[in-house]
Amino acid sequence: MGPLASILVAGLLYFQVDGSRLRQEDSQPRIAEHPSDLIVSKGEPATLNCKAEGRPSPTVEWYKDGERVETDKDDPRSHRMLLPSGSLFFLRIVHGRRSKPDEGSYVCVARNYLGEAVSRNASLEVACESFLFHSVILSSLGRYTF
Repeated sequence: MGPLASILVAGLLYFQVDGSRLRQEDSQPRIAEHPSDLIVSKGEPATLNCKAEGRPSPTVEWYKDGERVETDKDDPRSHRMLLPSGSLFFLRIVHGRRSKPDEGSYVCVARNYLGEAVSRNASLEVACESFLFHSVILSSLGRYTF
C-alpha cells in the first residue's frame, strides 16, 4: 500500500459510517440510574427511571418481559411515553381481569455506536384494592401505641 492509500485509509477510519468523527472522548453507554421495582394502583401514573450516560448520548429503549415496549413515539394512542431522560412514564397503569399489559419485568437498554448497556430488571406490579386497604389500615395503626 502506498503513502497516499495509507493516508486515505487512516482518514476513513477517522470518520464513522454516518459521517460523525470518532473521537477519543467517545465512550460506550453505561446505566447511571437503574429502574426500581414498583407497586402501583390501577389507573394511576407511574415512572420507571433509567438514566444512561455515554458519548455520543445513547438512545434508550425499554423491554417488558423480553419484548420491546411501544411508546407514544411509536403509537400516538399509547399510554406510555419515553421521557427525554430515558425514563418510561405511564400516563395510567392499565390492568384488567384478562389483560395485564403493564405488569411485568422491565429493563432499559442504552445504545450508541460503541455498544450497549442493559439495566437491572425492575418489576412493575399492580396493587389490588385489598392490598391498598390493608396498607392504609396498617400505616394508621402504626401511629398509635398500645
